[in-house]
Amino acid sequence: MSTVYLNGEYLPKDRAMISVDDRGFLLSDGIYEVTPAYRGRLFRVEQHMRRLRHGLDALRIEYDSAGLPEMHAELIAANSLDTEEVAIVYLQITRGVAPRTHHFPPAGTLPTVYAFAQVHRRPESARWEQGYEAVTVPDERWARVDIKSIGLLPNVLAQQAAVEAGVADALLVKDGVALEGSHNNVFAVLDGVVTTHPATQQILHGVTRAYVIELAREHGIPVEERPVPLEEMRAADEIFFTGTTTEVRPTVRLDDQPVGNGKVGPVAKALYEAFQAGTRA
Repeated sequence: MSTVYLNGEYLPKDRAMISVDDRGFLLSDGIYEVTPAYRGRLFRVEQHMRRLRHGLDALRIEYDSAGLPEMHAELIAANSLDTEEVAIVYLQITRGVAPRTHHFPPAGTLPTVYAFAQVHRRPESARWEQGYEAVTVPDERWARVDIKSIGLLPNVLAQQAAVEAGVADALLVKDGVALEGSHNNVFAVLDGVVTTHPATQQILHGVTRAYVIELAREHGIPVEERPVPLEEMRAADEIFFTGTTTEVRPTVRLDDQPVGNGKVGPVAKALYEAFQAGTRA
């Protein structure tokens, strides 16, 4: 039985109980964060905590996040994940337990804080080298995608469309612009330039996204952040998705049509190798 964290306690998962009056359960009133750990070392934890604080502030949930990195490390250790190649810590903070109302509960209502840790398996290198497929799906999310809200029903429906199509990723499209994946960011390689939508309220400000941009610039690969029309995305030399569990995942077919030459491209491969090296540093 895994050890989880709930409201200041570390306890077996089967003893973790959350009230049915929790606003996360009733109203999706909360945020979440997923932080990776490589061989027990939390990766870019401060960037993940910064994004978490952005969400807390945007939703006006009062919670002191100062001790969260230590809690993450404790969960990794308590679940004997220190030697795993990749593990993740999932954290969720809701506005707390209160009678159901469409306005905020009374001042002083304590947030509900829940977290767990688990192993994450990277794909075998041979599978990665084959590349992956994606389908386009209309973006039906709310207007503040930069907040990592637990209200993920449009994302769930989009990813289910990918599952039913037998592919790995759903590419969300709005007003003719390719924005990001259902649970990850997306990049196109256009005439040698790594191109991705800017970090506006229309996309999640991915920690892995920012790291891959850094890696590209360090390796002399030009980067441009701008809206990418879907038709331009379709004509890209390469497409790849990035995310905490996605890492760098190349797309070789989009809507059952080949991307570029239909094989994993050199830019995605170089960035994935740089990403893996960075997680070992």
